[in-house]
Amino acid sequence: MAAAGLCPCRALVARRGGALRALCGSVRGLAVGPETHFGFQTVTEAERREKIYQVFESVAKKYDVMNDSMTLGIHRVWKDILMHKMNPSPGTLLVDVAGGTGDIAFRFINYVRSVRERQLQRKLKHHQNLSWQEISESYQEGKSKSLGNSQVVVCDINKEMLKVGKQKAQDLGYSEGLSWVLGNAEELPFDDDKFDVYTIAFGIRNVTRIDLVLSYRNKLTASALSQALQEAYRVLKPGGRFLCLEFSHVSNPLLSRLYDLYSFQVIPVLGEVIAGDWKSYQYLVESIRRFPPQEELKAMIEDAGFFKVDYQNLNSGIVAIHSGFKL
Repeated sequence: MAAAGLCPCRALVARRGGALRALCGSVRGLAVGPETHFGFQTVTEAERREKIYQVFESVAKKYDVMNDSMTLGIHRVWKDILMHKMNPSPGTLLVDVAGGTGDIAFRFINYVRSVRERQLQRKLKHHQNLSWQEISESYQEGKSKSLGNSQVVVCDINKEMLKVGKQKAQDLGYSEGLSWVLGNAEELPFDDDKFDVYTIAFGIRNVTRIDLVLSYRNKLTASALSQALQEAYRVLKPGGRFLCLEFSHVSNPLLSRLYDLYSFQVIPVLGEVIAGDWKSYQYLVESIRRFPPQEELKAMIEDAGFFKVDYQNLNSGIVAIHSGFKL
C-alpha cells in the first residue's frame, strides 16, 4: 500500500520535471532566436544575416563577372527593361536598395541624361531665332545640369559591395547625382516620404525577415508582411513607385526542368571556377527556389499598402518585375 501510495508522487514529479525540461527548451529556443532558412538549411535569423553578409563579402569583387557568366549576359537586358519600365524623368529621386555594385544606379543616370539631352535639343529647335552665343550658353547650362536635379542613392548593407560600386563609379566617370549609403533594407536610414522611386534588384530574396506578423492598415489584424516592403512604403512619397526585379518561378514545365539542371549542376561550378566560391552560389540557387512565387509576392506587396500592384514575367518567369504605387 505504501509503495502504491508513492506512485502518484513520482508521477507528479515526473510531470513537473517534463514541464520544466520543456520550459527550459523553450527558453533556449528564445535565446537562440526565431528560425528561418539559409538556402535549404534551417538557421536562426542572426545566423542567416551573418551567412548572407559573408556570401556577398566573399563574392563582391567577382559579382559582376559572375552575373554575366551565370546569365550569359541576359541580366543586362533584364535591368534595361526595369529602367524602361521606370521611365524616370529629370528631377526623379531614386533609392536603389541592395544596389551594391551600381548597375541600376548607372543605368538610371544614363537614362535621365538621355531624356535631359532630348529635352534640351527640343528646346533649342523651338528657339531658331536665338544667336549662336545664346544657343551656346543655353546648351552649356543644360550640360551643367545633365540630370536636372535627379539623384540616386545606392543603399547596401555590405561594405565590400559598396566599395566595389564606388570604384566602378570612379572608373566609369559617374559622380553627379550619385551617393552611397551603408544601410539595411529592413531599417532604412532615410526619412519618411523622401523618394519618388524605390528599386531593389536581386536583393529582396536576401532579406532576413521576409515574413513579419504586422498589419499596415489595421493593428488588430495580423497579416504576413515583409519588413523590407514596409520600409519601402515608408520612404516613398505619396505617388511614389516600388519596383522589384527578382528571380522567380518558371511557368514552362520543360524549361523549369532544364533551368533546375543548369542551376544546380552548372552555377555552383561556375562559382568555384570564377569566384573560387562554390558554397555562395549553391546558396544563391537554393534561395531562388525558396523565394515566394509571383502571385504570393504580389499579395505581400499589396498587404504592405501598395496599390495597382502587378508583375511582368521575363524569360518565362526566370525573373519577374513587380511594380506597385504608394497612393
